[in-house]
Amino acid sequence: MAEIGDKSVEIQLGCGLVAAIFQRGNCKSIKQPVSQISQKKLAKPQPKPSSITSRNSISQDRKHVRRSTSDGTRSSSKTNQSSNSSSTKKMSQVVNLVPHTQNLRRQPTFPSSDLSATVISHQKSIANGTLHRAGCSSTGNIMLLGQLGNLKQQKRIQNVSIDQKSILQKGRVLMGNIVNKLDPDVLKSIGNEHYKHGRFEQAMALYNQAIAINPKNACYFSNKSAALLSLNRLIEAVIECREAIRLDPFYHNAQYRLARLYLRLGEAEKALNHYEKSGPKVDRRDISEAQDLKRIICNCIEAHRMNNYITLLNVSKNALSSGADSAPQIFAMRAEALMKLYRHEEAYTIIQKGPNFTTELCTRLFGSAKTAYLLIIRAQIYTLVGRFDYGIALAHEAAKLDLSNEIIAILRRIKGLATARVKGNELFKGSKYTEACSMYTEGLEQDPFNSVLLFNRAACRFKLRQFEKAVEDCTAALVLRPSYTKARFRRADCYVKLERWEAAIQEFEMLLQEKQGDEEVKRALIDAKIQLERERDEDQKQRKLCNRSSNLVLVTSN
Repeated sequence: MAEIGDKSVEIQLGCGLVAAIFQRGNCKSIKQPVSQISQKKLAKPQPKPSSITSRNSISQDRKHVRRSTSDGTRSSSKTNQSSNSSSTKKMSQVVNLVPHTQNLRRQPTFPSSDLSATVISHQKSIANGTLHRAGCSSTGNIMLLGQLGNLKQQKRIQNVSIDQKSILQKGRVLMGNIVNKLDPDVLKSIGNEHYKHGRFEQAMALYNQAIAINPKNACYFSNKSAALLSLNRLIEAVIECREAIRLDPFYHNAQYRLARLYLRLGEAEKALNHYEKSGPKVDRRDISEAQDLKRIICNCIEAHRMNNYITLLNVSKNALSSGADSAPQIFAMRAEALMKLYRHEEAYTIIQKGPNFTTELCTRLFGSAKTAYLLIIRAQIYTLVGRFDYGIALAHEAAKLDLSNEIIAILRRIKGLATARVKGNELFKGSKYTEACSMYTEGLEQDPFNSVLLFNRAACRFKLRQFEKAVEDCTAALVLRPSYTKARFRRADCYVKLERWEAAIQEFEMLLQEKQGDEEVKRALIDAKIQLERERDEDQKQRKLCNRSSNLVLVTSN
């Protein structure tokens, strides 16, 4: 009877498992005699489910359950009373099983009796319209029903989770080796994608990595040149293009790109030379453009040699608009022409707008003589606007490249101007205005058109109440630099002291256009207007008095 009772529990387990898997609404009672199970047998720990109760045994139990349920349904109409009594007995057994399941929670084993109680409670929940999940059942360590047949698989998953950390570490090492051994063509392709989306710095970094792996591929240098060109680093782009052509002289793309670079830098002769080697990339329009630019640059050089600065201004403007938009020599000649024509502010603007390449790069591309010329022009213009220290530094760099007499003379003059300014400022701070004025005059003897020294001397003359002379110095400075705000303000103060109210008002209004919202200028303008009105009122009074006196008639007696 004990054996029959154990088999009936296994049959119930199979029925509950099948019902749980296929989610049936109810499970028919099995027509098998169920023996009473003693509490001692339940308390005895059952062996741990092994691989024997795996898929084969469960499938056999399922077949057994199907046969028994079919037999039970056939005889149900004849023996309803016996089946009802057996099901009632089963339910009472299950109720008695519940307290003992709590004692089995801490045990790693899973007895069949405990599982039977779970299956029947599952059937109850289905009958009541509610479905309890395995994680919410009364038994503490019950697995999901769908996983009962996958015990071996769970063991494998557990082993995988234990070794997961070591596998990830091995994966990182493997990925690191893959990155270190990347194909340079892959790096180039990724760089090309960055280039297409306008990320030129990232593209150039990838091209550099490809070059480091394979420095004999001309394509990598050519692509790097394209990225540098997009970043407006033209001379560096030329150097990379040259390297690409050195590796592959018949690389038409690199030849054509180098020609375009030379054209922008004002090297028209070199541009034509590389156009001839560009193969099908070049057309007649490109060659015609380079030939026209070559002719214009020759005209610039001739006008510069003849000191014809008006012509040089016009021709250099044509050169900039004809493709040489980044040619430092054209910008330098144009700035020199404006400086010689005493248009210092415009010269300074041209220098600021022009390309600002390093001395090393310019020397590599243009040579020492041309680079020295560029530096000495910049040094003079920076000195004219009061940046003496920067001017001296540029003149020293030019002297290192070219020790010609002209450059040495310019360097000495700049140093003399800087010394006069420093000494004059020290005297001015000490309220020694006469001595400071003399020092500024000494500097102006070396360069009478330095706007900063003119303004400083005007400040000294203002303190000495030499307002007329101060106005002259300020006017000279403003001719050279029309937007020299300090000089304009000083001249306005001089007009106030000279009671030239209309001229003062004009100066203050111009200052307000340049410095909107300046309270000091606003107050000065209001005061000047008030003084002008008073002066006009006094003039009207004087005119009325004159008119009355003219209307008086002298009466004489006979």
